[in-house]
Parts: sequence; C-alpha cells; structure tokens
Amino acid sequence: MSFSLFAIFYFLIIRPQQKQQEEHTKMLQELKKGDVVLTNGGLIVEITKVEETFFTVKNIDGTTMRVSKSFINSKWED
Repeated sequence: MSFSLFAIFYFLIIRPQQKQQEEHTKMLQELKKGDVVLTNGGLIVEITKVEETFFTVKNIDGTTMRVSKSFINSKWED
C-alpha cells in the first residue's frame, strides 16, 4: 500500500517538478546577448552580457544592472 502511494506521489508531484527544473536550467544555458527575458520580479529586460552566474541586462529606459541567473523566470517571446 505504501509503495503505491509513494509511486503516485512521485509521478504526480516530484517528477514534473524535476522535469520543469531541467527545462529551466537548459533555457538559462542557451540564453545569449540580445535575448529578452522576464525576471522573477516582473521586469522585461535585454541581456547585454553573459557571465558565469550573472547576466548584465538593459532596461527599456537604458539603465543597466546585473541580475543573478537564478532570478530569470523565462525568455520573453512577443
């Protein structure tokens, strides 16, 4: 009984989260200069420089900032 409960838990909760994390990590690795991304804070910014753990990004008003890669939510598609 407990094994089947664990199996259901794994396939409904754990595995989808692992798959989503793998896709997010792959997306972060493929980002390059000129890509437009959405941050976890809701900012839509353009990548101007790719570093090991950070991106340098440009906001719509021209200001630049460094953002941790873990703070990137998704690639922005218009």
